[in-house]
Amino acid sequence: MDGPSLQLQENLHSSVRRALVSHRPILTHLNADTSWLLQLPYPRDAVRPPGRSRWNILIDPQVWFQGPQSDVASWFSRQWHSVDSSVQTVAELNERLKELEQIAQSGQQPTHHLHDGDSKKSYIDVVIVSHEFTDHCNKNTLLELDRHTPVFATRTAADLIRSWHHFDIVYETPPFSQKDSDWRKTSLQPLPNWLGISRMVTQSDALYYHSAILMTFDLYSTSFNGASEILRAAEAVIYTPHGIHAHDLGHLPSAVPPVRTLALLHGLHDIRISIKQLNLGAHNGLQAQRICEAKYWISTHDEIKKEAGLITPFLYRTVLTLQEAIEKERRENGEISDQSELANVREVTFADLTSGESLLLV
Repeated sequence: MDGPSLQLQENLHSSVRRALVSHRPILTHLNADTSWLLQLPYPRDAVRPPGRSRWNILIDPQVWFQGPQSDVASWFSRQWHSVDSSVQTVAELNERLKELEQIAQSGQQPTHHLHDGDSKKSYIDVVIVSHEFTDHCNKNTLLELDRHTPVFATRTAADLIRSWHHFDIVYETPPFSQKDSDWRKTSLQPLPNWLGISRMVTQSDALYYHSAILMTFDLYSTSFNGASEILRAAEAVIYTPHGIHAHDLGHLPSAVPPVRTLALLHGLHDIRISIKQLNLGAHNGLQAQRICEAKYWISTHDEIKKEAGLITPFLYRTVLTLQEAIEKERRENGEISDQSELANVREVTFADLTSGESLLLV
């Protein structure tokens, strides 16, 4: 390797290590659609396994890392990625997580010479399945995971996954509701007590197609005793691949203990089958952002995939950028001012992460 190439590699390695040793979450888009990895640093007073610095949450890996995906039957609907996934298998992802831990722990380049016990260890701590559809819940991909990996899924998806008799623990994702907004109650074992996983739904949607996964965490302490701990705000990442109707987020700002939205994962594309709206798109995302006031808005489930099957001619996609959505609201509502309901959108950092791209959530 020549001098400039070596220098570039060292600079990249240093940047990766600085992100890993920072006490902030890292979000990675595993493909161009809606598979994600959220890496949370352990609180400083938390007990952590040897050689670990991050708790790794795998979100909807079931978006067929390899090959096509179909719903109902292949003649009805088939889809292929238009952009290659950054990982092709769960084993490949696990290997990358192992190498990242080596960098974080030692500050050295990965050695690729680990003991057999290390090579078999899973670095994926929990899996979240947001919907039962095959672009979120793919059997072949899920069965690549270690059977001891806990799974949080919707009721229908959980029943489906249990029928495979592969995983030891499959939870129906508990609700985060207006009646009970204490995120600590959603920290089910074997989750650490500083992390909760829950689900917010649109009650009028019988299939809960429009819903959101809430990953809530307190990265600063594992202690929740006393008034100061009760009032300390936790952080949350909201993942809603189809969108959740904005008004169904209304109880989040008044949650007790308080919850501050760090990131909102909500798509920009409006997708419909005939008159039935599937993905709610940018305009709903703007309304959701006004309510939750996320620091980051990250687009998801917007990959324009290759499609075939009977349903294909009935799918309608309206592609919007965030700026186009804002411009439309500006035309309808007037110029943005400090008092305008559009003003708080200017405070959010918007990111459209490509396949394999990561973002440090500071």
